[in-house]
Amino acid sequence: MKPKRHSASSKSTSMPSVAYLCMEFAIDSKIKTYAGGLGILAGDYLKGAKEGKYPIIGIGLKWKQGYTSQTVDGSGKVVDSFKNHPYDKFEDTGKTVTVTIRQREVVCRIWHSKAFGMSELILLDTDHPDNPDSLITGQLYGWFGEERVAQEIVLGIGGVRALQKLGKEPDVYHFNEGHAVLAALELIRQKREKGMSLSKAREATRKQCVVTTHTPIKEGNESHPHELLQYMGANLGLSVEEMHEIGGTPFNMTVAALQLSRATNAVAQLHAETAEKMWEEVKDRQPIIGITNGIHRGTWVDPRIQKVKGNPDKLWKLHSELKSDLIEFVRARTGVSLDQDKLLVGFARRAAPYKRSNLIFSAGKKVRDALSSGKIQIVFSGKAHPNDDNGKRIVEEIYGYSQTMKDSVVFLQDYDMEIGAMLTRGCDIWLNNPRRPLEACGTSGMKAAMNGVLNVSILDGWWPEACEHGLNGWAIGDEQVAATADKKAVEKQDKRDAKFLADILLNEVVPTYYHDMDRWITMMQQSIKTVTPQFGVEAMLKNYYKKLYKA
Repeated sequence: MKPKRHSASSKSTSMPSVAYLCMEFAIDSKIKTYAGGLGILAGDYLKGAKEGKYPIIGIGLKWKQGYTSQTVDGSGKVVDSFKNHPYDKFEDTGKTVTVTIRQREVVCRIWHSKAFGMSELILLDTDHPDNPDSLITGQLYGWFGEERVAQEIVLGIGGVRALQKLGKEPDVYHFNEGHAVLAALELIRQKREKGMSLSKAREATRKQCVVTTHTPIKEGNESHPHELLQYMGANLGLSVEEMHEIGGTPFNMTVAALQLSRATNAVAQLHAETAEKMWEEVKDRQPIIGITNGIHRGTWVDPRIQKVKGNPDKLWKLHSELKSDLIEFVRARTGVSLDQDKLLVGFARRAAPYKRSNLIFSAGKKVRDALSSGKIQIVFSGKAHPNDDNGKRIVEEIYGYSQTMKDSVVFLQDYDMEIGAMLTRGCDIWLNNPRRPLEACGTSGMKAAMNGVLNVSILDGWWPEACEHGLNGWAIGDEQVAATADKKAVEKQDKRDAKFLADILLNEVVPTYYHDMDRWITMMQQSIKTVTPQFGVEAMLKNYYKKLYKA
């Protein structure tokens, strides 16, 4: 995948070519190769690469069943289901590579597509008649232990071999999270086969690799016992001692990626500070820089917004149309008819405890009364990881409120790109209340802001970089955080933030919406104006090339 030097008009003549390895890619709502924010970023990245004519290719897995389809049954319990999904507009290249897993050769088909507005995406697939382990690429994040390592072998080791099989030689290997770090081990193995020492092979490989870290909770960064990696064949001939040097014990995929990369970025400026503190004991790494995520406007922003943003009346008319579309979407999905004239709040997140999807229900009697009366309406959506019982309890709790407050609280089941796009275009405000500083970025708020939907958010992730309180949205509370993970400190933080949320909603958001529409529309205009240029995927890609890719 080296640049075509004869094409003088192309950016690729002067820019390093990049292979972007990621477990998930959100490219279209019907292609179930994504679970959440990691995949959303990856899909937007490839679309931005196509529009900006950057020499970038994505490498992922062709998940036969994808991520869970998650619904709530008649008794209010979460149900996960998995079904085979079609891959329209992906072509079988007719080529394969093999990887060794549990001392057996596993054949990986190579698929590719340049559809959906992407630069190019290569997907590897183990659903092959010659494989005893044909379902390795069955379910995205569906398993742990052996199967997860097997998937990471296919992505990392298989990904490098697939690129080479296709005659592509990227200048940079970009790991979007530590899942893909086995690609670096494969590059080291190939160099050692040519006679290079381990130390020299490791240093040469390091010059080829960069990594983006996302998860600001140590426990969320994947690690594996050395015995398992040796058994699975993920070590590629390296001893336990040599693997320990790279990734510690147990072998931490993020630590290994940090140590085998020449540059590392976090996905927001605050997240960079958090990640630096979190990984400060990892000595053989580069400083973690902040490159804030950006969104692909063509996917997430109504194309009419830019045409009417300067005219208050036309902007409000368009917003009202988008809100009406959302209300009809909700009615078709749930049977609930929301009120066009009442404040409509959107909240859609992966259902993880730190994201506190249910915080609004602990914000006091006045907020609950406003919800009960319909003065505040709220539409929720989100999925819990199939193995996360705590997350499922949050989903079930919110679903329960949607049954007791039927006219004003709605839960849209089986969260996906389509629901996300409808909500971030049609709501009046976008609510985000994670426990600071555990939100890495939160790009859904960018989508909302560019559509003129006002953010009401904790100062976490990207929002501290954009928030002009009372001008383009609102901040919930201050920048104080729980000093430790101590349960009492966390409970105290949750109570403080719930009070702050009540104060903002009842004393600023609600009065402005119902009694000062001119100010509301001015804030919408300011939201579009301040967020659109800074937080698009094109700005992110420019920073990647400036700060990560150019050696």
